[in-house]
Amino acid sequence: MSTPPNGEHDLDIAKVNQRAQEIELKLPRLKAVFEQTKVMLSMVKDYWTGAYREIPYWAISAVSLALLYVLNPADVLPDVIVGVGYLDDATVVAFCLKLVQHELERYQEWKAAQTKAGKVGDV
Repeated sequence: MSTPPNGEHDLDIAKVNQRAQEIELKLPRLKAVFEQTKVMLSMVKDYWTGAYREIPYWAISAVSLALLYVLNPADVLPDVIVGVGYLDDATVVAFCLKLVQHELERYQEWKAAQTKAGKVGDV
C-alpha cells in the first residue's frame, strides 16, 4: 500500500507522535473497559446457559444490546473509518458499563464463589 500523495496520513502520524504520552495515559482506562467487556460476555454466556439468572432482565438486555452494537460493522461510525471507527462502540460499551455496574459486580462475586467452589468458568 502506498502513501497518499497529499500527505494527509503524515499529519495524523505526526499528531499521534506529538501526543504519545497523552495516549499512553489513557491506555489503562481502555484496558479496563476491555476487561469489563469480557466480564459482560461471560455474564451473557452464563445467563444463556442458565448458570446465572440473578440479574434483572433489563440489565442482561442492555448488556446484550451493547455487545450486539459492537458486533455491527455498519453502526453510527462504521468500523472501517480509521481512527474513529471504534469510538462509538467504546462509548456504547462504557455507557452500558455505568448502567449495569452494580449487576456486573454482583456477577463477579458470584463467579468468584463458583471458582472457589471448584466450578471454573470463563472469567
